[in-house]
Amino acid sequence: MSTYTAINLVKRPYGAAIGPELFEVVHLPTLTPGAGELVIKQTHMSLDPAMLGWMSPATDSYIPPVDLGSVMRSSGFGVVIESNHPDFAVGDQVQGMFGWQEQVLSNGIGLTKIDANLSAELVLSVLALPGLTATQGLYRIGQPKAGETLVVSGAAGSVGSIVGQLAKAEGLRVIGVAGGAEKCAWLVDELGFDGAVDYKAGNLADQLAALTPDGIDIYFENTGGDIQNLVFARMNAHGRIAVCGHIADYLTSTPAPGPNWMNIIKKRLTIQGFTMPDHFQDAPALLGLLMPHLMAGKIKYRAHVLDGLESAMTGLNLFFNGANEGKLIVRL
Repeated sequence: MSTYTAINLVKRPYGAAIGPELFEVVHLPTLTPGAGELVIKQTHMSLDPAMLGWMSPATDSYIPPVDLGSVMRSSGFGVVIESNHPDFAVGDQVQGMFGWQEQVLSNGIGLTKIDANLSAELVLSVLALPGLTATQGLYRIGQPKAGETLVVSGAAGSVGSIVGQLAKAEGLRVIGVAGGAEKCAWLVDELGFDGAVDYKAGNLADQLAALTPDGIDIYFENTGGDIQNLVFARMNAHGRIAVCGHIADYLTSTPAPGPNWMNIIKKRLTIQGFTMPDHFQDAPALLGLLMPHLMAGKIKYRAHVLDGLESAMTGLNLFFNGANEGKLIVRL
């Protein structure tokens, strides 16, 4: 009997690195579609920092945790290999929430058909969750205006890099925060950022002050960490802060204390956390904001590709040690 491979979550992470001990690799019978169903061969799978939250036992978050013993949650890209569905033909490229598995049985709900001319890396790096997240946070919360200054943490990551490029396209001064000289050089030399703070180089306060002489109007928060308090202290009156991620605290048992709220009053700041499941219905409108800049060549990306489904079990650690370079993708 033919089989395909899937990976189930069987343990919760508790303040430690992500490893194979949290998962179970299983081999299942090849899928067969029923009436109105289709089978997808997943070719590329997205790895995202949000996955750690999905693995946790917390039930009060924006999305229920992955049940132990079930396939680990993720979005992916694939090709239809069998279809009894009128809207999908064999050979169609599709994107959706496929999980950590080589094959997916679907009734078509939640699938997006992808133009055959678009690559999996482009779709997962820009047009899927990273691009939607960047666009939602920047435009709907950040409310960018030409001439303003934006700082984005995690700037060399898939979301942060798009945030910065969109802001540049809208005429803002853009400063990225990233770890290491290579990532900072990529932001400035390749993506056109106005400057970059290297959080590994020390003297964060001096670096930030030199690059934001007129203060900061918008902060797009992806990481938390030491930079957060420094940016908060330099926010201009009526500044906006979009809180997308806090990866510095994802594996800590005691989260770091946040900034004192007095500055919120003095500067009349707007601070809003957001997650994309609240806004998936807005995807067409968000893509309408993103696509013109992409088509104009103003959005570049780079993908960090791991090979083999099982590489996902340790690949998530690249987010927490800063070793990923661009959008993290598993090629099956």
